[in-house]
Amino acid sequence: MIPALTAAAALLTACGGGADASKADQPATKVTVTPAAGKTPAKLGSQISVRADGGKLTSVEVENDKGGKVAGELSGNGAAWKSDGKVMPDTMYTVRTKAKSDGGKESSATSKFTTEEAGKVNKLTNTPSGGQTVGTGMPVSILFDNPIAKDRQAEIERALKVTTQPKVEGSWGWVKDYSGKDRIDWRPKDYWPSGTKVSVKGALSGLNSGDGGWFARDYNFGFTIGSDHKAVIDVPSHTLTMYENGKNVGSITGSAGSPQDPTRGGVHTVRSKNAAETMDSATIGHGSEWMLDSKWVTHLTASGTFLHSAPWNKQLGQVNNSHGCFGMSTSDAKRAYDFLTIGSTVEVKGTTNTNQTDVGNGLEVWQESWQQWQQRSALK
Repeated sequence: MIPALTAAAALLTACGGGADASKADQPATKVTVTPAAGKTPAKLGSQISVRADGGKLTSVEVENDKGGKVAGELSGNGAAWKSDGKVMPDTMYTVRTKAKSDGGKESSATSKFTTEEAGKVNKLTNTPSGGQTVGTGMPVSILFDNPIAKDRQAEIERALKVTTQPKVEGSWGWVKDYSGKDRIDWRPKDYWPSGTKVSVKGALSGLNSGDGGWFARDYNFGFTIGSDHKAVIDVPSHTLTMYENGKNVGSITGSAGSPQDPTRGGVHTVRSKNAAETMDSATIGHGSEWMLDSKWVTHLTASGTFLHSAPWNKQLGQVNNSHGCFGMSTSDAKRAYDFLTIGSTVEVKGTTNTNQTDVGNGLEVWQESWQQWQQRSALK
């Protein structure tokens, strides 16, 4: 016969052993990953989601075969995780999870899936390029290499974020580029303050751009606003006056467009510059009338409104007789070229040209009022 104390001790030991065994025998948390692993590629436009039944997720790590980590958010109770963005075309994803059951049992699992190929991948070209220092009139300009369907514009616009330091008010606007391609620009309400730091992020990966096109990556670039350099062309007086931080720092005489080809009015943004260039009449609809070599060429519109040297013109400062450009002596053209940076503005006053330059004809965002510009947003 076992003494009572010994029997009680044996009973406690047996109960303890039974509890450990029970915990070990508990089912693990059921973890479901969507899209599921398998031979059928996941559909484009899908988000990655993970669900835990009978427990909670303690860790979710997702990466793609291009070396990228996929960001996502775990719900407060740990029952679910969802990716921030959507899957990229023609990509394999690996999903690694850790979970703990309601009874405390820990488990881990790995799931892999691939995605469909895209009919065509939509890429973009951003202006300015990352790291540039630009003038106070420069917009953020994003040119797409494939069309953007009208019903896709709002989602794409929401995926694009502009952050500035200091904070600057601005808005996106959809534009048809002079090349015929789709474009979206972000301009501040007023000219940038000098020294502003601008960051642009596009969470476009996996978004449908329409007509069989998809974005395959995210974008991230930044630039800085430099000194406030502007110019004003007064057509009747044949002058270009330069301003630095609002102060007149010098004037140049030259020749604007003739009455037959008047210079385009309004505020233009310097889009590019060339130290030397051949002026070809065929590019602006004048056939083979001339082919002239020019230096210190500052480009305004895409259609051919330039500031440039015009050593062949013997009436500079006296008569407006160009074909829409503002011609100067070679030395004065260099002064303007050196003073004006990419993104500086050049305002043309007193011209007889009453046609408003289309926004897509260069970086012409200042041709419209702030109210007009806001109407170009797909989120208005």
